[in-house]
Amino acid sequence: MTRPYAAWVVLATVLGAAALLGRWLPAEQIDWQPALAFTEPWRAFTAVGVHYSQAHLIGNLAGVVLAAVFGVAAMAPPRLAGAWLAAWPLTQLGLLLRPDLLHYGGLSGVLHAGVAAIVVWLLASGRTPAQRGVGIAVAVGLAAKLISETPWGPSVRHPKGWDIAVAPLAHATGAVAGVLCALAALAMFRRTAPA
Repeated sequence: MTRPYAAWVVLATVLGAAALLGRWLPAEQIDWQPALAFTEPWRAFTAVGVHYSQAHLIGNLAGVVLAAVFGVAAMAPPRLAGAWLAAWPLTQLGLLLRPDLLHYGGLSGVLHAGVAAIVVWLLASGRTPAQRGVGIAVAVGLAAKLISETPWGPSVRHPKGWDIAVAPLAHATGAVAGVLCALAALAMFRRTAPA
């Protein structure tokens, strides 16, 4: 794959592979635990390998595929994949805001980071009104979803239809990390781009 947005597919593949490989490791050895954030910082990366049920894993793998398709459709350049990569550990670090969330695992927060990064790209660099319109529509939908989950409420929820507890703050910290990292990537690119 020689397209510039191939980096997006590569990172999505890495995330999906990490989710699958994590199935063979004990969750308590790789999940995010705020009490271990500074003594075992690698957990900010490995938490994506923890899934608490088969439905959780399948849902997150489907999300990775959708994020990859969204990135390719948006023609997200390699610097956006770099922003998504940077947002990966920052998503979990944001969970330090809730020390009562003793364990966290899964890809959903990092997936929200990827979607948010693409939204920033579409809004800032969309070449057509249609691209910018998609960016606005997804931004509004993402914001509505995050608000409806009330991340400032209880640290975990038990949504209907899911056999696991969900940590809404992870979705919010992922989205914030994705936006900030995408803005930083765009600013750095503009600063170094020839005039």
